[in-house]
Amino acid sequence: MKILFLTDFFPPEAGAAAARTYEHCKEWVKLGANLTVITGVPNYPLGKAYPGYKNTFRSKEVIDGIKVIRVWTYITENKGIFRRTLDYMSFACSAFIAALFQKYDIVIGTSPNLFTAISARQLRCVKRKPMIMEVRDLWPESIKAVGALKDGPILKYFEWQESRCYKRASKVVCVTEGIRERLIERGVPKDKLVLHTNGVNLKNFQPKEKNIDLLNELGLKDKTIIAYIGTLGMAHRLDFIIKAAKKVQDPAIHFLFVGGGAEKEKLVKLKNDLKLDNVSFIPVIPKKEVSKYIASADIALVNLKKTDLFLGALPSKIFENAAMGKPILLGLKGEAEKVINEYGAGLSFEPENEEDFLEKLEILTNNKDFYNSCVNGCINLAKDYDRCSIAKQMLDTIKIVVEKN
Repeated sequence: MKILFLTDFFPPEAGAAAARTYEHCKEWVKLGANLTVITGVPNYPLGKAYPGYKNTFRSKEVIDGIKVIRVWTYITENKGIFRRTLDYMSFACSAFIAALFQKYDIVIGTSPNLFTAISARQLRCVKRKPMIMEVRDLWPESIKAVGALKDGPILKYFEWQESRCYKRASKVVCVTEGIRERLIERGVPKDKLVLHTNGVNLKNFQPKEKNIDLLNELGLKDKTIIAYIGTLGMAHRLDFIIKAAKKVQDPAIHFLFVGGGAEKEKLVKLKNDLKLDNVSFIPVIPKKEVSKYIASADIALVNLKKTDLFLGALPSKIFENAAMGKPILLGLKGEAEKVINEYGAGLSFEPENEEDFLEKLEILTNNKDFYNSCVNGCINLAKDYDRCSIAKQMLDTIKIVVEKN
């Protein structure tokens, strides 16, 4: 079975989207699938080609048995909606052209961004091969929720294109139950929707001792570290966390933000304006170093903007941190809170509620018995969200679609 996968993000880029696609594809190759990934030159989030790569018309490489075709895109830093849209559109066009010369049995387009799914949909029409649309986030609904795009003709056009993708797809893979329920509300047939959640590769993420050399390098050896590792974007509302950090009285508590994104400059400025010495920022790190930073933290911070859209969110960073035994301090209600509570893997606070945030932070940092019980809960949670098992289940879905067509 020959699978063609279109994705805007792929290793050596870090981030949830790149990790999910890579780990699924690697597992599918092990299970006998013939995999080709079409992606761009690695550049996220700084908008600069990674060392060893050039933004050429077309290049090829093989990563863990996965055939990777990299196509030219207009690359830009992960901020500014106009330039990022040009980036997304250029990849969709280049990926479509490259895919025309590939032989495959099924094409998968992952969204966001929506343009990748649109490219997969167009290939379905031209090549007469079945298409699966993977929905990791409801786009464009999510960009409306964070204020990046307002109601108007452009948004309605994107929504129309989104609906066409759902209609043309043989199956729509949802990564959360909340996304699945939202699509049912919008009229997508239930039998077209299938749930394959986010998860974690338990071989790469497991409990480890703190990295003392790293802590010494950061000047945080004797600190209780609250770590946020990931994109510093509009959806994450991290300015709320930084403002709350000013109210933290315990000098041993330190907030560490690792990553880049559209809001980083604003967040750094806010930290400086507030003259905070209990907040640090680290640039984007390679994926292979993520586990080192998680291991050196005490509590994992997961936060999103307060909006009903995110009630169905289940951020992938929950699973990686849980696998390493780091209790979750969750600024999110809905599906993610339900999972955390079910396993006793941490505490959730009402998004953007400073008083609730500080109260839950105090419990996790001062109640040692409760903290240790959360560590055990994290380990149990991760075992039930093993990405290898999830990848196998998704491959079964792919096989069924191919057999029917």
